[in-house]
Amino acid sequence: MIEPDFLHTTRTGYDSVAARYAELFADGLEDWPLDRAMLAAFAEFVRADGAGPVADLGCGPGHVTALLHSLGLTASGVDLSAEMIAIARKAHPELRFEEGSMTALPLDDGALGGILARYSIIHTPPERLPEVFAEFHRVLAPGGHLLLAFQALDDPSQLAEAFDHKVALAYRWSPGRVADLLRERGLVEVARLVREPDEDDERGFQQAHLLARKGEPAAFRRPLPTRRKNSA
Repeated sequence: MIEPDFLHTTRTGYDSVAARYAELFADGLEDWPLDRAMLAAFAEFVRADGAGPVADLGCGPGHVTALLHSLGLTASGVDLSAEMIAIARKAHPELRFEEGSMTALPLDDGALGGILARYSIIHTPPERLPEVFAEFHRVLAPGGHLLLAFQALDDPSQLAEAFDHKVALAYRWSPGRVADLLRERGLVEVARLVREPDEDDERGFQQAHLLARKGEPAAFRRPLPTRRKNSA
């Protein structure tokens, strides 16, 4: 099978910067408390629903995979880049990392309790995004959770807008339009956070986080506790 050009370009780009990338993110998410809060909420939802295994897709050097592990999840990482996977395995030998693409994950149907795709969809051409979300739906168990993070586009009339990423062509996305695509693939939005740009952000992009769950809302609503009437 011929590999799509965007996968080859993304893999090659991240292979070439893997060591530098790992150095840049050596401190993890210390400077991003809202990002950590969304990850903590994601972990709590997954644990509450049975703590099924979680895959960190586009895991890079594995620092966020390790954070998920520290939050009580059975976490593993998947990345296109062989160089990134080698760094992740060396840095976190207690965790499992493997090469793979979001378009064809090396996972069985319904295998996961959760998926993290943190800035992992940004190199996906817009016409391929429904395919990626269908693959997420396939590998999630019923009720499983998905947490996406990406550069946001504040224009609901467009799905995506390309920007000049330092590694490979990338896209920022309309959170509302992404939520619509998720819903069409059976992944229902649970929560949304849009963070304003940092003061030193050279592009000034908002950063979006979308938490979704596999299944229609009525399928996973928990019954409200029954209020007891006074016996007097």
